[in-house]
Amino acid sequence: MLNIGITGGIGSGKTTICRIFEAIGIPIYYADDRAKKLMVEDELLVTGIQQVFGEAAYLENGDLNKRHIANIAFSDKEKLAKLNALVHPAVRLDGEKWFNNQVEKPYALKEAALHFESGGYQLMDKMITVYAPKSVRIERVMQRDKVTKAEVEARIDKQMSDKKKMELSDFIIYNDNSQRLIQQVLKIHHALIKINLNKET
Repeated sequence: MLNIGITGGIGSGKTTICRIFEAIGIPIYYADDRAKKLMVEDELLVTGIQQVFGEAAYLENGDLNKRHIANIAFSDKEKLAKLNALVHPAVRLDGEKWFNNQVEKPYALKEAALHFESGGYQLMDKMITVYAPKSVRIERVMQRDKVTKAEVEARIDKQMSDKKKMELSDFIIYNDNSQRLIQQVLKIHHALIKINLNKET
């Protein structure tokens, strides 16, 4: 089975693309969702986050205080780096366990916003990047997260450029209304099945 990474800048539409892959029977590991779960349930991770961001990193009910962490992390590079150094290894280990349980499929996808930034892409057999114009991404995230344009741009500035992501990828999906998404997904799907068959023979 192939381990395939899928990524894209914030607001690029990764989740929409993943839903299409799921509809054709491909299992998806949502790294960012799993990270949020681990940041609440993994005791070592919780302790580490509190040491970096203080007790206010968690609400009274035990939930993650996302706004508190985001406000600090996106304005303090050192603390953002510490957060990534805590979370990425935990998610990587969790992801490896998950992939080991997907043996009956020709390939499985790991969706993550920071595949390239974290170095996790090096563990993948192939990489897919979802592309959308910056202006479209900003508008989507402003509506989705109820944040300002400046806040979205600050997040985008922390991520690798689309150009660099695309250069490092094996496949690109253009989520800019220039091509039909389903057709692009199916084309990649058939290519990955073929690669897996060649790998097995």
